[in-house]
Amino acid sequence: MSLRSAALAAALTLLASTTAMAAPKEFTTYPAPKARHDVKVTVIAEGLDTPWAIAFMPDGRMLVTERTGQVRIIKDGRLLPDPIAGLPRIEEHRQGGLLDIALDPDYAENRHVYLSFVEKAEGGADAKPRDQRKGYRTIIARFTDDGTAFKDMKVLYRGALVDSGLHFGSRFVFDKDGHIYFSIGERGQQDRAQDLMDAAGKVFRLNRDGTVPAGNPFAGRPDALPEVFSYGNRNPQGLAVQPGTGLIWESEHGPQGGDEINIIRPGVNYGWPVITYGRTYGLGLKIGEGTGKTGMAQPELYFTPSLALAGMTFYEGGALPFWRGDLIVGLLAGGIARLDVEGETVVAAERLLVDELPRTRDVATGPDGRLYALIEAPGPEGKLVRIDRR
Repeated sequence: MSLRSAALAAALTLLASTTAMAAPKEFTTYPAPKARHDVKVTVIAEGLDTPWAIAFMPDGRMLVTERTGQVRIIKDGRLLPDPIAGLPRIEEHRQGGLLDIALDPDYAENRHVYLSFVEKAEGGADAKPRDQRKGYRTIIARFTDDGTAFKDMKVLYRGALVDSGLHFGSRFVFDKDGHIYFSIGERGQQDRAQDLMDAAGKVFRLNRDGTVPAGNPFAGRPDALPEVFSYGNRNPQGLAVQPGTGLIWESEHGPQGGDEINIIRPGVNYGWPVITYGRTYGLGLKIGEGTGKTGMAQPELYFTPSLALAGMTFYEGGALPFWRGDLIVGLLAGGIARLDVEGETVVAAERLLVDELPRTRDVATGPDGRLYALIEAPGPEGKLVRIDRR
């Protein structure tokens, strides 16, 4: 290792250790403000098959990904019968399929759209050090939108090839410099999250053409993939950029208990599976070495029992002024979590709309300033809903 790499590694270790033993708070112990959620839920579109993510287009269309492999169009409040054309073959396999969608920050000029989806493949020339011979992996790809079809697919990244149907990720966000961040879970093989040469269990950062930014925390190290931004992440299901600070917040599934809200910082190890607030499925046994270890960051907030944290957004709209600046998190266990955030601290939290939102896969602020949510269900039971002030 070069002197520069050694110095960078030492600095990253110090950064992680400064937050390693900070005491996190449990969701159930937080005070919940009163009378801040007099809201109603209105169904906008029905008939969606396992919807996963939503994107708002400048021309008024809403695009919704279905895990089964379609991008559906909602226009003028109506779900159109024909999906977006031009998508490649997408493998729906257990927790995987067509996942996130995001518009390029310069969409008005380049009309680029990003999708994450699952590919069934065998290891080839692009195989990474720990790829299995065949299996499934998360693909990050860029397309050009011509209004009716996605064309000119460019694959930016291929995740770990693993014979597993678990923990594919994935969400997108962009920072102020236009870098794209995306998450991929550890694919149900927990030790992958601690291996810096493995493309699973991490948050990644790339330039929008698929190249690696020079300032990435592990760039230039022979013992790490240069695209890695953070590691020790079990199954990151949500990413959101905080207005003002630019900090990237993440929601992450734990095992039986131990869901986490983290602030994702460069080079930091978030501990899975060495430290966790969760337990082994079925057996209820502790995992790893406990709940804290020097050099591994603590979550900002953890959830026991798990509520299955999913997509999330910092709400900045005008329709719900009492939630402005709050972090809204979709819960697959039902409802949403509203986290009252001040700077880098969650000061209060509450769970809302459990009956109205039985399985919330994604939440997003629309261009009209309202809050939208996707209710995940198979067949024709999936829905897009809007949350308004009553």
